[in-house]
Amino acid sequence: MKTDAAFWDGVAPKYGGQAISDEAAYELTLERSASYLAPEHRVLELGCGTGSTALRLAGHVREILGTDISPKMVEIARGRAAEAEAGNARFEALDVMAALDRAERPDVIMGHNIFHLIEDMPAAFPAIHDALPEGGLFISKTPCLKDVGALKRLAFGALIPLMRVFGKAPRHVSFVTSRALEAQVEAAGFEIIEALSAPTISRYIVARKRQAGMVAAPK
Repeated sequence: MKTDAAFWDGVAPKYGGQAISDEAAYELTLERSASYLAPEHRVLELGCGTGSTALRLAGHVREILGTDISPKMVEIARGRAAEAEAGNARFEALDVMAALDRAERPDVIMGHNIFHLIEDMPAAFPAIHDALPEGGLFISKTPCLKDVGALKRLAFGALIPLMRVFGKAPRHVSFVTSRALEAQVEAAGFEIIEALSAPTISRYIVARKRQAGMVAAPK
């Protein structure tokens, strides 16, 4: 069986060249993310892929470190950074937990289309919380495959294992609702300050690390 890194290495060239499926939704969430960033911020992006988002946001911050489990993805991202002369953007081949351990304490941690691919997704959010200072921001976008209709859920459930057999899907894909996702983020110690669906299947969340002793408001 291929490892996750081997799978993403194999699809990296195609992934880097394909068009964004919903350009309007991508631009909306990119604009919202940029609105929370400041010139003094250090940013860590988990699952950066070929660096498109990191490079679009690099001009808004002091520095950005993009990390990905795939060395091939990182290689493409580094080439793009060199072409763009983005000296404040760096890229390293690290999995999520290693990136959180290795990165200098960031002001903002981002992760787009990555958390549903982590086998123990709920464990990632407390680790991200611990890596941020009080008031630090966590910005994420996650496909919520349980939010689709019953027929689509059945189709996804049948199709993904078949694709995996032929090396066309990663080893793990989580099915979660947007409500459950937000509950996991809040349980990790974050206050959600913005949430929207763009596109409909993906939940975009901006959350702030709560100050010590601060209790989440009841819903």
